[in-house]
Amino acid sequence: QVQLVESGGGLVQPGGSLRLSCAASISAFSIYMMGWYRQAPGKQRELVATITSGGRTNYADSVKGRFTISRDNAKNTVYLQMNNLKPEDTAVYYCNADYRGLGWWGQGTQVTVSS
Repeated sequence: QVQLVESGGGLVQPGGSLRLSCAASISAFSIYMMGWYRQAPGKQRELVATITSGGRTNYADSVKGRFTISRDNAKNTVYLQMNNLKPEDTAVYYCNADYRGLGWWGQGTQVTVSS
């Protein structure tokens, strides 16, 4: 059974920073591709960033240069460092683990960017 638990969300002012964490209860965590997705009210869930087992990263154009995804395989944890946050980044952020097309989701953590 794969469990993903996100943390680190909250309320932040525009221009501020947050770091999200996703702790995974997965054996052989290092072989999974991990990702962060988000869903704003009334919108579809969208990809934010992914990181492969080899450490290769991919970002949505809207967050390039502001967000950084990383992973610590010793801690079974993936992170999303979010800088220069904008109101349009407001959403529920979900952690995803993928192995050969099989995916698992966390429950999500709310990020609200507002003054």
